[in-house]
Amino acid sequence: MSNKPKDNQEDPLLLDHDYDGIRELDNKLPRWWVYLFWCCNIFAPFYLGYYHLFAKGSIAEVGQMRTEYAEEMRIGDAIKSKSVAEFEGKVDSLEPSKDAAILARGQATFRSKCSPCHRPDAGGLVGPNLCDDYWIHGPKFADNVRTIWNGFESKGMLAWKKQGMKPAEVIEVASYIYTLRGSNPKNPKPAENTAPVKTGPSEFE
Repeated sequence: MSNKPKDNQEDPLLLDHDYDGIRELDNKLPRWWVYLFWCCNIFAPFYLGYYHLFAKGSIAEVGQMRTEYAEEMRIGDAIKSKSVAEFEGKVDSLEPSKDAAILARGQATFRSKCSPCHRPDAGGLVGPNLCDDYWIHGPKFADNVRTIWNGFESKGMLAWKKQGMKPAEVIEVASYIYTLRGSNPKNPKPAENTAPVKTGPSEFE
């Protein structure tokens, strides 16, 4: 069967065959588009080889880009290190937030990152119960922040600073966890310390 257009004045571009009732249209592309397409195809291998495979025309440019990248990374790392040092230096002075928006964000972070080990109600699963008075790594808010930030990887607690959690997020989730103390979830995990580690009458209020 011929693929040439039918000799039909009404549909001169329709080919003389069909597929499942679908007629094929022989609508040719503009010549300028075809020329441009083939010029790009011819140009691309030369560009790829010259600039990327052999770096003949871009040694200086590549070196400059790498230098600029290394400098930007150095500046970024310095800013990050300074920010982390400032955060770690003020941990002892931190207090749990009571802001509803912060607590809501902390709850969302807890449910997405912490609940697989501590349960959504923080009653403990693989990780310990976070609602009782028996805290393994210290009862203060600062202790909780450090535990989340630095982790205890030998006991399975991730160092969330290595997982990309920001200081603000740590404070949010620690503040939310603080509100769960004394919430008495159903069937909590047994206490993992021999005695409460309270440091004052209002520590767990």
